[in-house]
Amino acid sequence: MPTSAASDLMLKDTQNEPDHRRIAIDKVGIKGLRFPVRIRDKDGGVLQPTVATVALTVDLPHHYKGTHMSRFVEVLHSHGPVLQVDQMHSILDRMLERLHAEKAHVDFEFPFFLEKAAPVTGAKSLLDYGVRLEACASKGGKFDLVVTVRVPVTTLCPCSKAISKHGAHNQRGEVTFAVRFRRSIWVEDLIRLVETCASSELYALLKRPDEKAVTERAYENPVFVEDLVRAVAEKADAHPDIKWYRVEAENFESIHNHNAFAQIERKK
Repeated sequence: MPTSAASDLMLKDTQNEPDHRRIAIDKVGIKGLRFPVRIRDKDGGVLQPTVATVALTVDLPHHYKGTHMSRFVEVLHSHGPVLQVDQMHSILDRMLERLHAEKAHVDFEFPFFLEKAAPVTGAKSLLDYGVRLEACASKGGKFDLVVTVRVPVTTLCPCSKAISKHGAHNQRGEVTFAVRFRRSIWVEDLIRLVETCASSELYALLKRPDEKAVTERAYENPVFVEDLVRAVAEKADAHPDIKWYRVEAENFESIHNHNAFAQIERKK
């Protein structure tokens, strides 16, 4: 086909056709898209490479048949690979503009690695944590951002310690800590806040002296799942930059066939 003829070719835009059912859609878009990103570390501002699972959605008025799925990917790629909390607003603004929407939502979930030194030998290893950034914006200027960290920990049962002649049962648990904040908080600081509330933090690499230290540390600091969420809540209440939080703790019980769970949600 000649170039001039190709430029004149008009392809049918089915998405913009009217829909007569008069049912608006709250969220429509893409999810499950894996995308390489680089996250700025607190120490030295290093850009840590990782891979995020991304969801991008907007609202759809009742009179439109569909949205333009390709534009979500275009917005994501135009943003570039560096992801910072303060840049979430620009991604959402671009989505509102490109998709002619009133509301936009974005969700980035990715593994985040911290180098940790074992407590006695100092042996270094990388431990992974889960991070999720959920943001939404509207044309009226309203913006909301929730940062969530998933932190693996060790907990030792106070009841088991109190009633047992020898030892006490412990288990690995996971704390999910979501916050809204007045000023940006480093992911590393949220992780550390949680770890200090557990019987012990976790390490990827432990030599025998380290294992002894971690085991004894947990034994001297028993916590129920209730103690764990209360301790995190207490520190969140005292943090001047946190304005809302939800903390969940789940213990993967070692002597039961069920898990223990507790949650606190609070607006300050």
